[in-house]
Amino acid sequence: MRTIAFLGSPRKDGNTDLLLQEAVKGMESAGLTARVFRLNLMDIKPCQNCGGCDENGECIINDDMAEIYREIRTADRIILASPIFFFTVSAQTKILIDRCQSFWCEKYLLKKPIGGGKYGRKGLLLLAGGMKKEIGIQCAETTARAFFRTISVPDHDTLGYLGVDAKGAILEHPTALKEAFEAGKKLAV
Repeated sequence: MRTIAFLGSPRKDGNTDLLLQEAVKGMESAGLTARVFRLNLMDIKPCQNCGGCDENGECIINDDMAEIYREIRTADRIILASPIFFFTVSAQTKILIDRCQSFWCEKYLLKKPIGGGKYGRKGLLLLAGGMKKEIGIQCAETTARAFFRTISVPDHDTLGYLGVDAKGAILEHPTALKEAFEAGKKLAV
């Protein structure tokens, strides 16, 4: 089973990174490995809404997304991990999502969705934010749901944690790391 993970946090070893590390450990405990893309370290330009992908579903921008596109096409399991910034996913995560407009064109305009593969496609969304209001998780989850639907991942679980603003605050959460580990393990099924 091919698994990829996208870390949308700019903060190394921050709360979102720690959650993702635990989810990956859970997957590894079940025999899977994940290729992790640290979006903040990649050369990914924002979508220009240029219409270049309308005709064939292929983005005309030449950057690190070319590799990500290949990986998304062949992945059975996809993890999206992002901090919550201003009630939604981080800019790094949003650039990735917006650049999947080419998949949207391919699926909805050209009627060529990504296939389900031998194992089906499942996803996991990991969110962490400093605010205390659920609206942050709800808004970020809505954005992620559109992403997963566009890349033909019909099923995904969401783990969201609030009140974890300071770097490493997730370590003090009574259940977060264990839940992330178990969610990663569950993806292997």
